[in-house]
This record gives sequence, structure tokens and C-alpha cells, in this order.
Amino acid sequence: METSLGALALSTVFGVPLAWVLARHSFPGRSVVRAVVTLPMVLPPVVGGIALLYAFGRRGFAGHVLYDLTGWRLVFNTSGAMLAEAFVAMPFLIVTAEAAFRTIDRRAEEAAATLGATPSYRFRRVTLPAVAPALGAGAALTWARALGEFGATITFAGNFPGTTQTTPLLVYLDLESGHDSTAIAVSLVLLAVSLAVLIGLRDRWLGNP
Repeated sequence: METSLGALALSTVFGVPLAWVLARHSFPGRSVVRAVVTLPMVLPPVVGGIALLYAFGRRGFAGHVLYDLTGWRLVFNTSGAMLAEAFVAMPFLIVTAEAAFRTIDRRAEEAAATLGATPSYRFRRVTLPAVAPALGAGAALTWARALGEFGATITFAGNFPGTTQTTPLLVYLDLESGHDSTAIAVSLVLLAVSLAVLIGLRDRWLGNP
């Protein structure tokens, strides 16, 4: 729960503004940026973990700078597990939020602008409430994906009980050690959570009553 909610927080802080920029602004290379931010949806998670390791590991180009400046490392700790899960799950929020920002009726925003509302005020009081249902759906999908992440997490953060061992990693460890009953029980919990999220989003995505 700790790492999945942390990943959701990271995805919200960075993903929502990025989705707004992609939806509302044209700039050179926008299609490339969109492709890069959605790449983790089709990239094998282990490959994503290796990319994070080379970028934010102790000797990675960004991780090296971070460690020299602050003495803080992301790899093989709880923060690293959050980052790995956010890397894989954030595209679900970006895709949903971008579509919402692109399709909402902008007349309310224009009316607020004519009344003197600043861009930040319009975004907080007009735009965000209008896209809130879509953001909620994207956040639910993002959280569920982060909760079930395995490959990138074990590659970048490891499998240390009490530090980086998430629920899918616990299932894997139990299967490897012969504790099948525990693995099945935990798997059923993950299955129930996934079904609950999908059923809760059924009306939005499938239009069923």
C-alpha cells in the first residue's frame, strides 16, 4: 500500500501537468514526448527496471549526481520501489487526463477568462473540476497497475522484506519457497482488488448501466 500510493502521488504530481501540456500546447517534438511518456505501457517491465537502474542507480547519470549532492540513493529502497511503480503506471493517468483535457467544453474557461480569472485560478476552479471524474478513473487504474507491478520493481528496487518487498514480490517469493497456500491467498486479494477497480470503472469505460 505504501509504495503503490506513493507511486500514485508521483504520477499525479508529474503526470497531470504533463497531460495538460500535451493536450493544450503545440510544440516541436510533441509526438515524440507523447510516445516516450506512454512507452512504459508496452515496454517489458524488466526493461524499464534496467533503464531506471542505468538512469537512477548509484552509478547512473542522474543517480550519481543525486548521490553526490544529497547523499540519497533511490536504488534498492522504498523510494526506488515507488519510482519503479510510478514509471510503469503513470502512462495510464497521462493518457486518461490528456483525453479529458482535450475534450472538455472550453467555453467555461473562456467565460472565466473574460471575467478576469488568472490562468492558475481557471485551472484550479474551472478545468480541474470539469475533468475530475476522468482523473479519478485514471488514478484508480494507475494505483491498481502500481499495486500489481513486479518486473521493474524487483529489477530496480530489489526484494527486501519490510523495505521493497511489495505484494507481487511476496507472491513470487512464497511460490519459490514452496508456500503455495500463502501465495494463492495473496493472489486472490490482488485479483479481488483488480476486479473491484474494473467494476467500479465499468460505467465510464464500457458505458454499461
